[in-house]
Amino acid sequence: MDLRKIKTLIDLLEQSGISELEVKEGEESVRIARHPTGMNAPMMAYAPPPAALPHAPAAAPAAAAPAATPAKPVSKGHPVKSPMVGTFYRAPSPGAKPFVEVGQTVKQGQTLCIIEAMKMLNQIESDVSGTVTEILSENGQPVQFDQPLFMVEPA
Repeated sequence: MDLRKIKTLIDLLEQSGISELEVKEGEESVRIARHPTGMNAPMMAYAPPPAALPHAPAAAPAAAAPAATPAKPVSKGHPVKSPMVGTFYRAPSPGAKPFVEVGQTVKQGQTLCIIEAMKMLNQIESDVSGTVTEILSENGQPVQFDQPLFMVEPA
């Protein structure tokens, strides 16, 4: 591409309100942008948490602390975790019977639930054979990557 054409394209970019221009002529192409591609997103800086002040009042006695809620007992067994972020569904369609229930025996590779991610329905399979002891997610609720969904007691 001719240097005069490129100069004309730069002038056109500066005079217009557009931020980027790409032109292809045969096998040649040129892309002109007002800002480098990697600089579009501002850098975020996080401040460290504030340190405790030396003259801060002492904490209230333990008796004044709010009553701790009883911890949920830790389930025994193998956790089947979410391989992705998405929406958890126990059944293949609304109103249908769930894939599995607590107390049901499952085999390795058996579908336990569906996670919808980006309009795609992904079947989540058990990675162990055993008995489902607990279902840890609610139907229709969002789940995170590596979040435990089921507890399976291996056979």
